Amino acid sequence: MRCPFCQHEKDKVIDSRETHDGGSIRRRRECFACGKRFTTYERLHCMVIKKNGEREPFDQEKLARGISIACKNRPITLKDIHEITTAVRNKVLNNSSCREIKTTYLGETVLSWLYQIDKVAYLRFASVHHEFKDVNQFVDAVKRNYLLPE
Repeated sequence: MRCPFCQHEKDKVIDSRETHDGGSIRRRRECFACGKRFTTYERLHCMVIKKNGEREPFDQEKLARGISIACKNRPITLKDIHEITTAVRNKVLNNSSCREIKTTYLGETVLSWLYQIDKVAYLRFASVHHEFKDVNQFVDAVKRNYLLPE
């Protein structure tokens, strides 16, 4: 880490704290050369492995957009969606071995939250996540999850 004031490469960490949303670590530092203090933020990164094998950085906003589509016209607030995405992000990033995670794991984690909050949003998200090909697959999923009598 270079001091932003004198460009010296040696400093010491005075204080470390997790940010309020848990997505990064705030570090207060002091330069050994000039003695000035400065703050750095370290973000935790995890790569998402898509179904086609491509990799991209985990994006909480992209996850929120997908959940929002499933929740359209449902009694689910933006706060609820933010809580889901934050919980999913924390579960992913707090796993110390997480460098890569599959979209299937992310999807199943979101589904477990949606199932508790709203069954219709759950089914909408599941229909995309599980790539239902026809109505019969959708009905089977509904029956499997005890949402309709058999």
